Amino acid sequence: MKAMLKVVLGMAVAVALVLSLHAADAKKEADKEVTLTGKLVCGKCTLKETAECSNVLQVKDGDKTVNYYLDDKGKGEKYHKDFCAKDSSKEVKITGTVTEKDKKKTLKVTKIEDK
Repeated sequence: MKAMLKVVLGMAVAVALVLSLHAADAKKEADKEVTLTGKLVCGKCTLKETAECSNVLQVKDGDKTVNYYLDDKGKGEKYHKDFCAKDSSKEVKITGTVTEKDKKKTLKVTKIEDK
C-alpha cells in the first residue's frame, strides 16, 4: 500500500513538473518580440470598430488582412494625427509583443518607424 502511494505521489509530482514547464514555455513564446509591417489606421474613423479613436495595424497575411489593436495612448499618440481621417492610413513597421484576447490581437509597441 505504501509503495503504491509513493508511485502515485511520484506520478503527481511528475505531471505537475511537466505542466509548469509547458506554462513557462508558453509564457516565453507570448513575450517574444515580433516586427510587423502594414498600414496604421484609426479604429474609429476608418474601421468603425472602436468607440474612440485608436491605432490599429493592418497586416496582409496572404489574401486576408489581420488587425492588431495597438496597446498605446490611442489618439494621444503623436503619430495618430498623421492618419486619423476617413480612408486614410500610414505605412509603418512596428516592433512589439502580441497577445490575443477575445479573438482580437493586441500589439504592445516597443518601437514604431515609418516604412
